Amino acid sequence: MATLTVPTSGAGTPRVLKSRAAGKLLLLALFAAVLAPWAATHWPGPTWPHALTVDFSHPLATASDWVIDNRDSHPLFLYFFGHVSNAVVLSVRAVYLTLLAAGWTGVTAFGALAAWRLGGPRLAVGTAAAFLTCGALGMWVPTMQTLALMVVAVLASAAVGVLLGLAAGLSDRLDRALRPVLDTMQVLPAFAYLLPVVLVFGIGVPAAVLATVVYAAPPMARLTALGLRGADPEVLEAVESLGATRRQRLLTARVPLARKELLLGLNQTIMMALSMAVIASVIGAGGLGDRVYQALASVDVGAALAAGIPIVLLAVVLDRVTGAAGAAGDGTARPRAIGWPYAFAATAAVALATRLLGRLDWPAGRTLGIAEPVNRAVDWMTAHLYSGVPVVGGTADWAGHFTTWILDPVRDGLLWLPWWSVLLVVAALAWLIGTWRTALTAVLAMAAIGVLGVWEPSLDTLSQVLAAVAVTLVLGFATGIAAARSDRVERALRPVLDVCQTMPQFVYLIPVVALFGVGRAPAVAAAVVYALPAVVRITTQGLRQVDQAALESARSLGATGRQQLWQVQLPLARRSLLLALNQGVVLVLAVVIIGGLVGGGALGYDVAFGLAQGDLATGLVAGAAIVCLGLMLDRVTQPTGRRPKKGA
Repeated sequence: MATLTVPTSGAGTPRVLKSRAAGKLLLLALFAAVLAPWAATHWPGPTWPHALTVDFSHPLATASDWVIDNRDSHPLFLYFFGHVSNAVVLSVRAVYLTLLAAGWTGVTAFGALAAWRLGGPRLAVGTAAAFLTCGALGMWVPTMQTLALMVVAVLASAAVGVLLGLAAGLSDRLDRALRPVLDTMQVLPAFAYLLPVVLVFGIGVPAAVLATVVYAAPPMARLTALGLRGADPEVLEAVESLGATRRQRLLTARVPLARKELLLGLNQTIMMALSMAVIASVIGAGGLGDRVYQALASVDVGAALAAGIPIVLLAVVLDRVTGAAGAAGDGTARPRAIGWPYAFAATAAVALATRLLGRLDWPAGRTLGIAEPVNRAVDWMTAHLYSGVPVVGGTADWAGHFTTWILDPVRDGLLWLPWWSVLLVVAALAWLIGTWRTALTAVLAMAAIGVLGVWEPSLDTLSQVLAAVAVTLVLGFATGIAAARSDRVERALRPVLDVCQTMPQFVYLIPVVALFGVGRAPAVAAAVVYALPAVVRITTQGLRQVDQAALESARSLGATGRQQLWQVQLPLARRSLLLALNQGVVLVLAVVIIGGLVGGGALGYDVAFGLAQGDLATGLVAGAAIVCLGLMLDRVTQPTGRRPKKGA
């Protein structure tokens, strides 16, 4: 049978794309032929030349010493940062004391009634069960600590995000100015936010809250700007024709029309804030994250799981409740019979009754200790699955083979390449998928890593990211294709993907440490598990949105299911697949950096060392290198086309 060919955008397009790519590669080859011999002569060797590095240790150490010496006396700290820190502490404490005053029954009752009001009785039962499980695991007080920090951080993040979104949505100039800032903040792993705020605010709750605000505000800003810019122009013209002022048009037309995007932004902000609040346990955030961190430090998997389960439950509840709020605001959900006044009154009555009975705290005798049986199970796995399993080997053997056969060769190969050839490869990849501006940004970001003097640890981190992304794409594309071609597979995967997407990054370290021990391979495994749900979802959605007319045309020509997939669906879903690649890279990098806590080494270890020792030079340089690495990876995996000319 003849091969089926379906062009993606008109006849002749693939030839044009190929010729354009060939022209770009030819120009880069000519450029390399001129500069590569000169660079190899002046700076021989594979590693970044020492003459092109800048030592930031002395100025950073000087800045760190100045901040430490003036933190209690300089007006900037006394009258600005000091007031911000006090306001954060008082706010978190007020929310925490309110939660404790309501007691476990009051908090559970309010959570269930709010869920009922927004999503119905099914969500209410799930919410109540989640809170009761947190108490039954003996984690009620840490859960309330995390929830108090979350409330303050989310409110502050939403306020900052809305203000930035309003500015970007109403002004083209501010939108252009904010876009690179938000891009950088979005690709910057959460771990890199911690050291600067610790330097200014010290270890404790204020640093944790402000790091969370910086990390969680960008999605709110982006979606707010998107909603304002996507408002129906006909509605805006009708409001303007009625004589409404600019402020009235904003409050009565633009904001209501952007309600869906605002609620989606709030949902994303809540999830990112919870993730960051857990990671911020390394700088004194307390709560559930601190329990997980302490358990991981002592490799106590049972204790880590006992604290990790409430984190997952809290994430799932917050995701479902905010999602239900979005559906209710969009008009797609049925109105609920329970009103907010009734919910508050019922909560107050339950809390008062509990206080009169003296049962505000979770009953000590009604806790379920899972740490010991989990640790026994881990010991059994270590004895029977960790190594020595006939034929297949154990998990430790798999981790060792993965390190020896994949991670080490990839790292050694990157370190063997001359530094200028790495820049050329980055330029080629970024230019082929984007524009010359994209290539220039990627090359400058990679060169900045060399200037910072962390070329080798950055390539070590890059090797882990490349290995993790390769595994993620193989598993994610295969699973996404299966889900796109079978409704049954998609329905079976949906709850699993929902839970995996709501879990904070920190939680993924628990099972991999239990199965694989510590090292680079466990860090890669955690990154794969964390990034896999996003890749699967985007791949499935992209394949399902392929034009059905193209598929019908292919079937009418006698194409088999395999031919339809390879010659129709995958080419037409190219942009979605590239988006899946981009998201996979960004998510993998975030967890590979956190993998420094479980033996991942490289830049993640440098950031963790800088946090632990208060070494600003080491931690901040590693954090800047992470930013540059994330920016480079984002540019070489994010397709950007040329802007069409006017009149085209």
